[in-house]
Amino acid sequence: MAASRHLLDYPRFLGRLLWMSTDGSWRFYTWMTVLTAIALVGANAYAHQLAEGMALTGMSDHVSWGLYIANFTFGVGLAAGAVMMVIPAYLYHDHEMHDVTLIGELLAIAAIFVCLLFIVVDMGHPERAWHLMPGIGRFNWPVSMLTWDVVVLNGYLVINLHICGYLIYMRFLGRTPRKQWYLPFVFLSIFWAISIHSVTAFLYSGLGGRPFWNSALLAPRFIASAFITGPAFVIVLLQAIRRFTGLPIGEGPLRTLTSVMRVTVLLNLFMLGSELFTAFYTGGSHATAVRYLFFGSHGHHALVPWIWTAVALNIASAVVVHLPATRRHVGLLNLACALAFVGVWIEKGMGLIIPGFVPSTLHEVVEYVPTLTEWKITAGIWAFGLIVLTVAVKVALPVLSGQIAASHAEHGHAGQGGETQEAKQAA
Repeated sequence: MAASRHLLDYPRFLGRLLWMSTDGSWRFYTWMTVLTAIALVGANAYAHQLAEGMALTGMSDHVSWGLYIANFTFGVGLAAGAVMMVIPAYLYHDHEMHDVTLIGELLAIAAIFVCLLFIVVDMGHPERAWHLMPGIGRFNWPVSMLTWDVVVLNGYLVINLHICGYLIYMRFLGRTPRKQWYLPFVFLSIFWAISIHSVTAFLYSGLGGRPFWNSALLAPRFIASAFITGPAFVIVLLQAIRRFTGLPIGEGPLRTLTSVMRVTVLLNLFMLGSELFTAFYTGGSHATAVRYLFFGSHGHHALVPWIWTAVALNIASAVVVHLPATRRHVGLLNLACALAFVGVWIEKGMGLIIPGFVPSTLHEVVEYVPTLTEWKITAGIWAFGLIVLTVAVKVALPVLSGQIAASHAEHGHAGQGGETQEAKQAA
């Protein structure tokens, strides 16, 4: 009986979500039009790259990973950091965080889609991805670290899709979510969030021919930076949701996320300083790439402006977020979030991926500069990620607030006004 009811309820639920995703105010249509236009520009650039080859990019035999993998690395951190809202909500029973935890899960889903797209565009022949499929190609697991990355990324996406889908569907039906159907996956998502960024770091640090990445601190640095970008983005996102949707989001979640940032921005700078001390004080092959990154080498200094900008932004964000005025002025808090977000994006992108290839294993300095095609594709992918996030948040909030629900007569359950306190906290 219950199964047959779900066969009728779930298509109706999906139909409501589909209708809601296309309906909105003029602000929504303007925002989605701009994002769609940028995404289409990126899609057009990728079509040219697919037809003419990777020669349209600035990558070469010496620098085989560029802007795409840089953004992939950053996106993995954003996905991992977004779900850190689960930790205070479920481990420390912060009931105020319960109300916004799902927003972090939705951000994680959008970020994983972005990561997967960056992997696709970085492949010269994406149609050959079937070689990675177990049972069809040669997956080479568990020997290859790349296959570990495939497992954790796709697993993380499935876990978050299940959590969000189940909680939203139960709220649509007006029922109390059963803990056994979502709580184990919530705690699993915490472990998985740490693992996706750790595995990505191990993918780099395990390459013995790239001494710039051979550091035991790489994985901890990745986790620390993820706990900067995730909270920074969510802080701004929660304010946007509160302003444009009227959803009553309290100050508690903002204070908690800000407190996390105050610790992690300093921790990130400390670990960066530790890396620099080790490189410059001891010297060796590791210092060659670091010296090129910060000061240039043999007349080549393409990355110097990037990394010093990142350091300046990270220091500025650490100063601003610790000012007492940030507790009173939202503008200062948003400034600190923006500075931290961009600073980490540069540091983990152009400041981490590219120096691993310069100088090359043949001791040649071959510089990499992203082409216009790469920038267009990058902008298009991030625009698509924002489209996914916008639609996800737009369809989730009315269901969670009880504006959209199954009828009481059809289902025999409490509707909009009959959710228990446990159901509200679970959502």
